[in-house]
Amino acid sequence: MKKVVLFLTIMFMTMSYGQETKQIPQINVNGEGKVKVAPDQVCISATVETKGNNAKDVKKQNDEKIDAVLKFIKKSNVPTADFKTKQVALNPQYDYEKKKTSYNATQTIEIVLKDLSKYDELMEGLVQQGINRIDRVSFETSKLAQIETEARKLAIKEAKLKAEDYVSVLGQKVGKAYTISDNTQVYRPQPMYAAMKSMAMDSAGASNETLAIGEIEVIANVSVSFILD
Repeated sequence: MKKVVLFLTIMFMTMSYGQETKQIPQINVNGEGKVKVAPDQVCISATVETKGNNAKDVKKQNDEKIDAVLKFIKKSNVPTADFKTKQVALNPQYDYEKKKTSYNATQTIEIVLKDLSKYDELMEGLVQQGINRIDRVSFETSKLAQIETEARKLAIKEAKLKAEDYVSVLGQKVGKAYTISDNTQVYRPQPMYAAMKSMAMDSAGASNETLAIGEIEVIANVSVSFILD
């Protein structure tokens, strides 16, 4: 009886192993989808940095400059929800050569500007009000999720067309997708300055253009394994 049970067990294991190792006929292809769109907003990270020998004075000067910056931003009709204080710091810095401690105060404001026509005016005003460090300028789109979806669909379509091209000469058909892997990337343009902005008009009566925004490009790359029918 034990021999019979052992024999049946071995047969079951052999059959299961055979089923597990059975190869599913499939084809592996890659697809790419690209979508470009003009930015409709810009995210600006700007900092007021103040240095001095007295911590209290340094903080006070920094607070005064930030207060002027925030008032300017509000005056520029930027909605309250579109700007915020991102970071505040007051750090001692010891000079070992002079054996003296100085202090460095920083406050960073993050602004989302949804009217790109006001970009130059806003940047100039920030600097005039005390901003002395621009940490980041990122041109973005409010429709990023929609664009990513469109790029992925284009990538899947291209992958399926490739698979159909390959198997058509073999007299086979492309079946269901077996596995899909995605690698979607977003390329945001960085501001390119043509010249220093001047409030004066040129001889032709037009102001100098200083910024080429470019386009946001979303690239979706997919790897798909299709079952062959």
